[in-house]
Amino acid sequence: MYPPPRTSLLRRCRSAGVRALVLALTATAALLFAGTAPAQAVTNRQIPVPAAPMGWASWNAFAAKVDYNVIKKQVDAFVAAGLPEAGYDYINIDEGWWQGTRDSAGNITVDEAEWPGGMKAIADYIHSKGLKAGIYTDAGKDGCGYYFPTGRPAAPGSGSEGHYEQDMLSFSRWGFDFVKVDWCGGDAEGLDPKTTYQAISNAVTAATAATGRPLALSLCNWGYSNPWNWAPGMGPMWRTNTDIFFHGGTPSYSNVLTAFDRNIHPTAQHTGYYNDPDMMVVGMNGLTAAQSRSHMNLWAISGAPLLAGLDLTTLTTESTNILTNPEVIAVDQDPRGLQGVKVAEDSSGLQVYGKVLAGTGNRAVVLLNRTSTTQNMTVRWSDLGLTNASATVRDLWARQNVATTGTSYTASVPANGSVMLTVTGGTEQSASTYNGTASFSGVVADSAGLKTVDVSYTNNTSTARTATLTVNGQTSTKVSFPPTGSSAGNISVNVSLVKGSTNTISFSGAPTLDGIVVRPLPGKNGSLVTGTQSGRCADINDNTIANGTDAQLWDCTGGQNQVWQYNSTRKELVVYGNKCLDAYNQGTTNGTRVVIWDCNGQNNQKWNVNSDGTITNVNAGLCLDAYGAATANGTKLVLWSCNGQSNQKWTVS
Repeated sequence: MYPPPRTSLLRRCRSAGVRALVLALTATAALLFAGTAPAQAVTNRQIPVPAAPMGWASWNAFAAKVDYNVIKKQVDAFVAAGLPEAGYDYINIDEGWWQGTRDSAGNITVDEAEWPGGMKAIADYIHSKGLKAGIYTDAGKDGCGYYFPTGRPAAPGSGSEGHYEQDMLSFSRWGFDFVKVDWCGGDAEGLDPKTTYQAISNAVTAATAATGRPLALSLCNWGYSNPWNWAPGMGPMWRTNTDIFFHGGTPSYSNVLTAFDRNIHPTAQHTGYYNDPDMMVVGMNGLTAAQSRSHMNLWAISGAPLLAGLDLTTLTTESTNILTNPEVIAVDQDPRGLQGVKVAEDSSGLQVYGKVLAGTGNRAVVLLNRTSTTQNMTVRWSDLGLTNASATVRDLWARQNVATTGTSYTASVPANGSVMLTVTGGTEQSASTYNGTASFSGVVADSAGLKTVDVSYTNNTSTARTATLTVNGQTSTKVSFPPTGSSAGNISVNVSLVKGSTNTISFSGAPTLDGIVVRPLPGKNGSLVTGTQSGRCADINDNTIANGTDAQLWDCTGGQNQVWQYNSTRKELVVYGNKCLDAYNQGTTNGTRVVIWDCNGQNNQKWNVNSDGTITNVNAGLCLDAYGAATANGTKLVLWSCNGQSNQKWTVS
């Protein structure tokens, strides 16, 4: 296997917006206490967080060929289709509205033959329909319209570099509610994504302060430099991959699956910050109705922004019904704001995804059949963090309850299709409560892997407060604490822990905390692979998901880049839920790189975990080895002839 060459095709992400804070309050599970001394109760009052954006964006249907009349017709069709009643409220203008011209003061100018009254006029029209307006620019000096002209001449200067504060202020003054910032110029110029987007985020904050109009930022650097590590707090959404399909092509279901797979980063998505797999292709040529329903299922279970991309004047009743299914939308817009994750794959290609919803004992489930034949698939309550007690199962497309049962549910799932369910009213597995105001040490986990943490706090101000969350020295993330009023409430995050009682969860800059409740998610349990000689763990650097990324040694923190699920039947060591430990290019010689790759069932991705502590590759017959018997952080893992040395001995636990 070889990594594909880096594409030179146009990469895009689509503008979107942040939905209003949901005001309804929902209850979480009853709190159970851990430890020898009685713990004080913390609140069970869930504070809803800003939901994933919903709306429409122009790129998929129109590329750069947009003007006032094009957008106006889409607005009118959007309203006529009843999309606002379903919760969609953003109309986002993508690349092509501006050809890079500025006046002598550096202010953006537009062709008023195409945009009568300037951009303020189209924003006003969008607002007149009760909707919100989004606009687009690039982080570089020259934007995508320069490097990849699509229906218009190349447009030099069509980026905002050197004008971040000026442009963001202009957008806000024109009345725009959201800005998507692309990365064509940033990529070409070799800008640093993290520092560049932080500067843009600062400019957005300044513009919002100056005008009083919230201007939300969509970061769009296509998943380069792993934005899930640093984008939370900069804006409400960040792209996790390249375009769902490229200009000039036709979307396909395989495009949808690829975008979905690259989008699952559960410890980054919380409290109003969302991984963005790109806007949807529901109803476009290339997908059947069944595939469009699966598309909606996958975006909803992952809590992704729901941004339609088709020409709305061609919207059929069938596509409208798919886009507006209220029960599927409710899963996407759940006030807890967490991301669904894969909790089981008993047979290759038969994948069960679960999402923790607001309330006690409530889960959403997608049964995804990636095989070529119809299959019976089962979701187990135990994988979802529920006990074997009675719960109600509902099919969200049949729009009816299908069972009340207390262990599992099995459904027939068509080839290359999916079924979406909710499991409600179940009984939560035992949780552990820890009291404290900022830092919680000695947090216990029965197994390494993902856990859901409810954080009890009080924020009696009128605005959200942002804090930094750090777990076991892993990459930190920003967490938003919305207002609670005078009494305490909860927000929820997903964290990845090590097995045992050595975990530390700490917050910096948070409002007053009462405590945390740590809940199991057994379907995400895994193991750390710890070197006997080094005491360090098999790790994928910087939470990188790219095929061909080398495995290495690193201090054990229990992050998602160190938690491996071993399937003794398929003999796969799987990280992130969909990447297998792989002997690069099916190598069989000493020094063969050990990397991650999409799981494909080949023998170079199969491993024997042996009783003597060695891990041997089935294809090569060689041992997993810390290269050169080194023990330092960053030491690469390779294949080597088995020699009994301690750099080839591992504990999997």
